[in-house]
Amino acid sequence: MSEQLLKETKERMQKTELALQRELGAIRAGRANASLLDRIQVEYYGAPTPLNQLAQISIPEPRMLMITPYDKSSIKEIERAILQSDIGISPSSDGNVVRLVIPQLTTERRKELAKEVGKDSENAKISIRNIRRDAMDALKKSEKNGDITEDDLRHYESDVQDLTNKSVANIDAISAEKEKEILDV
Repeated sequence: MSEQLLKETKERMQKTELALQRELGAIRAGRANASLLDRIQVEYYGAPTPLNQLAQISIPEPRMLMITPYDKSSIKEIERAILQSDIGISPSSDGNVVRLVIPQLTTERRKELAKEVGKDSENAKISIRNIRRDAMDALKKSEKNGDITEDDLRHYESDVQDLTNKSVANIDAISAEKEKEILDV
């Protein structure tokens, strides 16, 4: 049972790390990145549809995204969805493709984005600590019920702490990489 608990704890921590990566992928760093458009939903024949299912997204230049819709009649809806989204970039269209030119970031904006990365990173660490707390509580409950011995409890608590330390180190590495990407001019 305790081995299963360790496995579930590790999976939950890995999901938190992946969630952080997705969250940081949506932060605009002054470079074209297709994940910037992942959360955009386009009204297509009355149903909200993810943009990446309606069009091919390519990066022809370091600061440009080019959206080539599979159905040319959906260009107006794609433009409208981009304008209504929170990415803050105005699309331009020539009737066949939609282009998004990512503006150069100011130094102040780079620092703000770096702070935002730090906040997201800290929130992920809080989630990891909550997962650790849940695992420790479950282990103590197992020991109280007589399912594991006190020595086993110490061993499993040590394993949970090791998982926590590794996960926090991964989160630090992910956020440091994103901060470096943002602060590089």
